[in-house]
This record gives sequence, C-alpha cells and structure tokens, in this order.
Amino acid sequence: MAIPLSYIARNLWTRRLTTALTASGLALVVFVFATVLMLDAGLKKTLVSTGEEDNVVVIRKGAETEVQSAIDRAQANVIEMHPAVAMGSDGRRMASKESVVLISLLKLSTGKPSNVVIRGVSPAGMSLRPQVKLASGRMFSPGSSEIIVGSGVAKSFSGTQPGEHLHFAQRDWTVVGTFDAGGSGFDSEIWGDVDQLMQSFRRTSYSSMVVRLAQSDQFDGFKQDLDVDPRLADEAKREQTFYSDQSKALSTFINILGFTLSTIFSIAAMIGAMITMYASVANRVAEIGTLRALGFRRSNVLAAFLVEAMLLGFVGGMAGLGCAAFMQFASFSTTNFQTFADLSFRFILTPAIVVKTLAFSMTMGLVGGFLPAMRAARMSIVDALRAR
Repeated sequence: MAIPLSYIARNLWTRRLTTALTASGLALVVFVFATVLMLDAGLKKTLVSTGEEDNVVVIRKGAETEVQSAIDRAQANVIEMHPAVAMGSDGRRMASKESVVLISLLKLSTGKPSNVVIRGVSPAGMSLRPQVKLASGRMFSPGSSEIIVGSGVAKSFSGTQPGEHLHFAQRDWTVVGTFDAGGSGFDSEIWGDVDQLMQSFRRTSYSSMVVRLAQSDQFDGFKQDLDVDPRLADEAKREQTFYSDQSKALSTFINILGFTLSTIFSIAAMIGAMITMYASVANRVAEIGTLRALGFRRSNVLAAFLVEAMLLGFVGGMAGLGCAAFMQFASFSTTNFQTFADLSFRFILTPAIVVKTLAFSMTMGLVGGFLPAMRAARMSIVDALRAR
C-alpha cells in the first residue's frame, strides 16, 4: 500500500514558503545548467546549418581551417573539372574558389576591435548556399571594390551598413548590401569578389574550394580521387562535417565552464534541499508515527519522502527552465577558438535539453532528500507517537 501522491504534494503546498525558497535555489542551478546546454546547442546548430548536404569543402591536407589552407590556381582548376562536380543551369561547374582572410573591426557594444571573416567568393558562391538571401541593398558587382555584410556583422560592428565604407587591404570597400544566412555561421562574415580580395591582400592562392556534387553518393569516390592525385595536396570534407568540426574547441570550453559552475552551484542547492527535508521530517514526527500505525511500511515512508524531494526538484526545474526559455530571444557573440574570428549565435531550447534539465533537477532533489528520507523511514512507531 503506497502513500497517495496527492498527500505528498499537499505537504509541499502546506510549507509554501520553505518550498519556494528551496525551489528558487534549485531553479538558479537549473537556469545555469539549461543555458549552458542551450548555448552549446545554438553553437552547433549555427555551424552545422552553415553547410549543405551535397556541398564539399576542399582544403589543404593538414589544415584545420580555411585561414590556414592554400590551394593554388592549377590545383583549383583540376578540382573544378572533376567529373563528380555538378553542372549548373548556365553550363558552368558548380564550384566556388574562395579566399578567407581575417580583418579587425570595431564592435558597437564595446568600441574594441574584434576579428571578422572576409570571404572572397566566385560567381557560383551564392548558388551553392541557398540559405543565404539578400536582406537589403544589392549583390556586389564582380570585379569591383564592393562587399555585402552578414546580418550578425551588420548588427555588431561599426561601418557595416549599406552605403558605408570600410578600409582594409589598402583599399576602400563599399558596403552595397546585407544578407541573412538563416542563423548560420555565414551571418558572421563579409563577402566580396574573390579576385579583387586576393589582389588587395596580395595572395596568389585560394584558401579553399566549395563544390556541389552531382550525386551525394559520389563523395567517397571524389575524396579518394583527390587523395591519390599526385598534382594535389588537398583533402575533401562534406561541408556540414567541416563546419561541425569548427565548433569542437569552443563547444568543449563552454561545456567545461558551464558544468563546472553547475556542479558548484548544485552542491549548495542539494544542501538546501537536504536542510528543507530534514526540517520537514522534524516537524512531522507524529505524522510519520500515525502513518506507520495505519499500516504503512518503512519502505512506503521512505518512498513518500523521496517522491516529495523529487517533486521539489521538479518545481525548481520548471522554474529554472521557464527563465532559461527567455534566453532564446537573446543572441551571443564570442570568438571561435578554431578560427579566432567573431561568431554570433543564439540560445536554442530543444526537447532533449528540457528532458536533461528536468532529470538533473529531480536528481538534485533526490540526492538532497535521501538522508532525511532514511531518517524518517527508520523512526520507530512508539517513539514517533510519543512526540504527539
């Protein structure tokens, strides 16, 4: 015979003040825990959504980022003419030879410089990224000193609105438009004509190539051909895999920092839950004796107090999740450890994060309530009834 759940819940409601205070402490820990998971999910979604399933990024072997890579023009031509590369509607190969450089711009929020990615793209560059749409202004003209700016850069850096000018690489560049990349990593970049950017930065090699495969299942053959071709020293990665790898260092840092803070705070929260449950046991000695006298076993009393502690954790978890949900309206900007460039992304709350967070909060309640529940279960009927 189990003690009814309604009876257990009423005990929490009877002690509303202590329940609210303890739940608030648990909610703070849950808020930190959930926002860390949301931040990591937002980072991964931003970078993974940067890539298209049938796109392949080609960089120099051994290079971890496009900034570190170099592909000379002869190699680029060989890659572009590979039979696996798709043909566009205009009869041209769907390949973009790209140059990636970091420049320093002033952030509007701090007035301090931060690195921004400048990407030189070929005419096929836009068609290879269907998620990139012009939000205002127009596309840059090939062969000109014109650039378009990602929405994340336009919101965060000075001199990046249409009609304004940026000076870098010994040349003035005119911002002619802004683009929205659907929350992907391209929102944190500035795009221009690859040949003009390479000329200005005095570069003779491309940083990378992006190609569209005619068929997705041709990737393994395409990759193998590049590996064995003596003219090439390059490797191919699916675009989604390439950008996912870019998130690993920053994701690891966010998780270590967040879970360290969560662990420290959770210890204090569990101690608070333990104190609350010990006080509950002390105030309900006679009640525990009555339950035992009515035929409830020690295991029933133990289970009732553990469920009560878990309900306390659940209340705190829901409160913390409610506060964390509002973080979805905020964006976060930091330096990507892989590229050393500024990267903007959002907090994202997913069903998996909700489940993990509630499980974490109820576990805190369970751990904090275990010893008080054991104390309640070990009380003898006679001693408990004498306390009346």
